Amino acid sequence: MENAVYATLARQSGLMREMQAIAHNLANLATTGYRREGLVFAEHVRAVDGGPPLALAHATARWTDALPGPLAATGGSLDFAIEGEGYFLVETPAGERLTRAGRFSPDAAGELATPDGHRLLDEGGGPVFVPPTARTVTLAADGTLAADGVPLARIALWAPVDPLGLERGAGTLFAAPGGVEPAAGGTLRQGFLEESNVSAVAEVARMVEVSRAYELGQGFLAREDDRQRGVIRTLGR
Repeated sequence: MENAVYATLARQSGLMREMQAIAHNLANLATTGYRREGLVFAEHVRAVDGGPPLALAHATARWTDALPGPLAATGGSLDFAIEGEGYFLVETPAGERLTRAGRFSPDAAGELATPDGHRLLDEGGGPVFVPPTARTVTLAADGTLAADGVPLARIALWAPVDPLGLERGAGTLFAAPGGVEPAAGGTLRQGFLEESNVSAVAEVARMVEVSRAYELGQGFLAREDDRQRGVIRTLGR
């Protein structure tokens, strides 16, 4: 029965990680541009000491749901949303990062930045400057940003060269170790923000399912512990 205990412990560990991912998703229901995170369970089968094969569950790989979230109208001239594929490219202290969160505002230098102070980059990799005297700021579907009818920059949409290599960072940021390239098929909308793509109903349903599976595993471990204690008491008489 030791092999069954090891397999159950590995399964319980994976279920705990999945519960943490679900809790993180639920905590970001209202986070602009957030994309749901999940875990990938893999089964490893190996013979132990010449005995029958032992199957262990492994759940450390994470994946990001690429399904876009709904768009919410804000009316803000510097609120941008992406329809279709692509990400904004922003500059952070750790390097360039991708994000779907399009809420920007001018920083002290007049350059558009996220609420965390990460500067938005244009198609040439430079910051996007908006004159403080601009009365109207408009954004075309192709990313052309203009102030009072005068073009300022073009905000390009980017995609990771290796989509499977996309790494989740802090908040709504993603790193692309393999580099980025222009995204195809995406357009920009002004006055909108992309909401989180997390479904509260689906996450709560999954939470219940994971909780029940975890309770079953704990019940098995408790019964196995009682069985072993009973054997030890019997042999010790």
